[in-house]
Amino acid sequence: MDSARSTSVDLKLELGGVRATGDTCMSDRLIPSRGTCGEVSQLKLEKDENWAPRNEYHEVLSQNVLGKESLSNVKVLSYQHKPKRQDPAQNELSVLYTCNRDAAAKARLPAKSSRVVPQSAARVLDAPGIVDDFYSHPLDWSSRNSVAVALADSVFLFDAASGRTEKLMQLAAGNVTTLRWTTDGGHLSVGTSSGEVQIWDPCAQRQLRNLRGHAGRLGALAWHEHVLSSGAADAELHQHDVRVREHLLARITGAHADLICGLDYSADGVLASGGNDNAVCIWETPTARSPLHTLTEHQAAVKALRWCPWQRHVLATGGGSADRQVCLWNASSGRLLSSADAESQVTGIVWGQQERELLTAHGYSRNQLSLWKYPALVKVADIEGHTGRLLGLAQSPDGSHVCSASADETLRFWRVFSPAGAQKQAAASDRAGSNTILKTIR
Repeated sequence: MDSARSTSVDLKLELGGVRATGDTCMSDRLIPSRGTCGEVSQLKLEKDENWAPRNEYHEVLSQNVLGKESLSNVKVLSYQHKPKRQDPAQNELSVLYTCNRDAAAKARLPAKSSRVVPQSAARVLDAPGIVDDFYSHPLDWSSRNSVAVALADSVFLFDAASGRTEKLMQLAAGNVTTLRWTTDGGHLSVGTSSGEVQIWDPCAQRQLRNLRGHAGRLGALAWHEHVLSSGAADAELHQHDVRVREHLLARITGAHADLICGLDYSADGVLASGGNDNAVCIWETPTARSPLHTLTEHQAAVKALRWCPWQRHVLATGGGSADRQVCLWNASSGRLLSSADAESQVTGIVWGQQERELLTAHGYSRNQLSLWKYPALVKVADIEGHTGRLLGLAQSPDGSHVCSASADETLRFWRVFSPAGAQKQAAASDRAGSNTILKTIR
């Protein structure tokens, strides 16, 4: 009894200096009073009842049981004495604020784009027999303005300047799976479904070499000076020196676990490879035995990849149906710069030579081309016209036109970008013309 009486006295002493009234809010300075908490809000404080409607049914149920004050819009605690808004008439800066408010609001609005995007193709060609294969590269545009297209077992050449078309070759068996011109546009490499790589001279209309070594269909080809890189379904990356009889410089295994379906060289000779194992590998030199970086952001096959022509070390990649992402990378550090959801599989990428933009090709369900701003990957526009999946993209020598190949058996030419300046075209022509080493192909 004595201890209970002393405890009561202590409590009275502690509270004796404070007289609680109806207007006084008894609470800690950092915790609002729970007197502002309604009956419905109390449910949010309970461990098992602290839920919000997760769908329309739950929303209707909570409103029927609890009334219109449903849990989705109820705050547990709220301020009973809210601060008053300051009267603008008493603010000495109100005049200045009112005058500058409209100008500030206009400054925050995004500037209207004056970009003109074509909604119809400048030219349409028939491509009967083109194979609807996501992993193929049936199209390439040379620096001499010649478009090569693979139609099943044959390769045709289209002169973009004259409009003349001619048949270059036809396989005895199997299909052509990938095409790639040399830098100078004088020779064409042809990958086949049987694992062979053929090198052709279009001017002489004859085959120069037949490179063997892969155990599966060719997935991708890329040139850097006299070195031809090839990737195939055997998950091997082969480096060929086309000047010598024993052409195989390196056979690289283990970097990819499935079909290599994308290859591209930067101007500095850095190779990027994409595979059906969802990985992208960066190779510092054509003779490197192990990748500098392995990029694993994508969740599907990476067929579409392209180096930026005016921003060193920047690589653009696109994933397949289970990924649908367009990614920009700093290849020197392996860091992801930005990414965007393309909403469909990415089958091809090209960069603008003048504009800070890139164009991507897509498959199901819209089969469109998408134009993106660099570096934020903000979509500028979609270009539609094809009725089948786009299989690849190729860009004209001046960078202004893009050719798209589609499963709807058409080739469409789009004027998307501004042509490169005369100095850039002359520099590109000099680089292509200086590559005389390919004249020694054996």
